[in-house]
Amino acid sequence: MNQPSTQTSPLGGRDLFWPPADELTEAAERIRARLGEWPPTHAPWRICLSAPDDANGGDLIIVADAQQHGEQVARWQVRGAGVIEAAAGRATLHLGGERYPLEGHLAEDWIAALAAFLDCGFGPHDALVLALAWRDGDETRADDAWPTDLARFPRVLGLPAAPEQPFAHCPARLGLYPVLPTAEWVERVAGFGVKTLQLRRKTAEPLELVQEISRCVAAGRAHDAQVFINDHWQLALEAGAYGVHLGQEDLHQADLARLAAAGIRLGLSTHGYYEILTALHFRPSYVALGAVFPTTTKVMPTAPQGLARLARYVRLLDGVVPLVAIGGIDQQVLPQVLATGVGCAAVVRAVTEAADPASAVAAMQRGFTP
Repeated sequence: MNQPSTQTSPLGGRDLFWPPADELTEAAERIRARLGEWPPTHAPWRICLSAPDDANGGDLIIVADAQQHGEQVARWQVRGAGVIEAAAGRATLHLGGERYPLEGHLAEDWIAALAAFLDCGFGPHDALVLALAWRDGDETRADDAWPTDLARFPRVLGLPAAPEQPFAHCPARLGLYPVLPTAEWVERVAGFGVKTLQLRRKTAEPLELVQEISRCVAAGRAHDAQVFINDHWQLALEAGAYGVHLGQEDLHQADLARLAAAGIRLGLSTHGYYEILTALHFRPSYVALGAVFPTTTKVMPTAPQGLARLARYVRLLDGVVPLVAIGGIDQQVLPQVLATGVGCAAVVRAVTEAADPASAVAAMQRGFTP
């Protein structure tokens, strides 16, 4: 966990705002000093309170109505700048051709808080979420000023309707969670006594995929294990699978209402605060937090989260929804991951590339023993 910093923040030497704003800089420094130690940001954003003469990829331009600046907004984005449209309890980030619309509280210090969270290394969409969770004076009220009250966080707008009923529950602490490439691996690891598993089969002929999923479902029933199927929700539904794991990109395609009505558990991937809020909207069975460390098993849309961010996510969500840490986790780093309080860790190569998978699984399972 990060500890509050007692040292002066280095923000004063940076070009934080345009035009220069001493009071905002002082507020940002005051807030940043209470947010703990974070690695230096590799993207030193500048927050523009009015349109800069020459917008560039390091600018976040705040406007009251993006439509009034239609051509300019498009031109700014082409140059790599972002635009934050903020008014009347709403803030929408326009960046890289994407929109991130949020509804929440705009504190008097929200712009200063945005600068502070950007300096902590969070991307603009996640920093904006944290800025809307901020309340004036938070930096004076606790040893740790980081927003941790989910009720104060903003709401993501424009999402598809959530199913009428929440997804079925799964255990609050899912334990060791191997993510495996074939049904043969699922059968083998289920035989080791692992109770939570996932089939992540990306390439297969349709008939072979049906057979693979059927075998995984059968293995789960034979070993009293919870087997999730990655991506292939329709085949998982037809096979009567325990659960499905989906990425954020699948939320607009999958028939979530049908899955929820069938009693199938749903796990959702997230890569930061904005995606966490998106996932919670759909009331899933668990939320996966990653990638914690660098991983070679898939192309990740974001930089590794690291243990400090994972600990923050756990503090925000513990008791709200079961959590799964994922990405680059092996036996060596597992104790550090579990020290954040997360109740489940997904592993891939730590099992499939182990010299003795049975021994590796046994050793990692011992790490979950109270």
